[in-house]
Amino acid sequence: MSLRIPYPQLQHELKRVLLSLSFSEERAEHCATIFAKNSRDGVYTHGLNRFPTFVQVVQQGLIHPAAEPECVEQNGALERWDGNLAPGMYSASVCMDRAIALANEHGIGCVALRNTNHWMRGGTYGWQAAEAGCIGICFTNTIANVTPWGGTDARLGNNPLVIAVPRAEKPPIVLDMAISQYSYGKLNTYATRHETLPVPGGYDQEGKLTTNAADILASERALPIGFWKGSGLSLVLDVLLTALSGGRSTAAITQSGTEAGVSQCFIALHQPNMHASLIEEIISYTKSGAPSEAGEQVFYPGEQSYATRQDNLKQGIPVEKEIWQQVQQM
Repeated sequence: MSLRIPYPQLQHELKRVLLSLSFSEERAEHCATIFAKNSRDGVYTHGLNRFPTFVQVVQQGLIHPAAEPECVEQNGALERWDGNLAPGMYSASVCMDRAIALANEHGIGCVALRNTNHWMRGGTYGWQAAEAGCIGICFTNTIANVTPWGGTDARLGNNPLVIAVPRAEKPPIVLDMAISQYSYGKLNTYATRHETLPVPGGYDQEGKLTTNAADILASERALPIGFWKGSGLSLVLDVLLTALSGGRSTAAITQSGTEAGVSQCFIALHQPNMHASLIEEIISYTKSGAPSEAGEQVFYPGEQSYATRQDNLKQGIPVEKEIWQQVQQM
């Protein structure tokens, strides 16, 4: 990270590129803002660093810039939507907004989305729900890139899961986790820095466990979190997504050869009388224990992202010089 770019400049440059790709003014503004916010919060792998890949997928015709997600079935507080291959982060925002609206009416809202695209950082939609005063739960399936417990071939997705809880005037709790031991974004970071993983994160192309991130990226055989537990969780999330949305499973996505047309689910829970004091007691108790021998601090999910946000807004967002120049030349 050799440069720091002010947030407005980063967002403006990304929007400029999207406008050149037949995005409408409103759609370009929306998508560029999500990419810029992801980098702002320290999720560089799904912010600026992912942007050139996103542009390439648009140019390949797998993302339709002008498409609109649409509701195709309603059942009370549960709705089924079709993304029509619109930009994934746009459809995800629309569907979480709809889930929030349903929750405000019914106490709970659930929108299952099929035929959509990569949503970039899943935590974006957890923050969206929490900032609207709702508990947010969302998850997505992916192309097969995780090995089921007992096997060495990728048959599961890393199927990210997000759970967010609002805290009144304080930053929300936002858990944003992949089902793989290391997210593919984190593997990319280790590989770029030529660093060894602290613990084995997957298999190499010979089927051997390894701490070499580059070898795992090449084989696309990541280990699930918690071994058999993560394996089961990934499978169940895929089953839920496919059953609720009527969309494609990890198997169908993989067989298509490209990670497009994925399935997602957005749930919002609205409880006006949440006991905020009890939430604070839980956080306080969790952070009150003795630190590890390494002197590490205990953080609740989302705490470090919020701190990174404040720092990057003051100091500028760190960017890879080569990627920044690549985007400027688009």
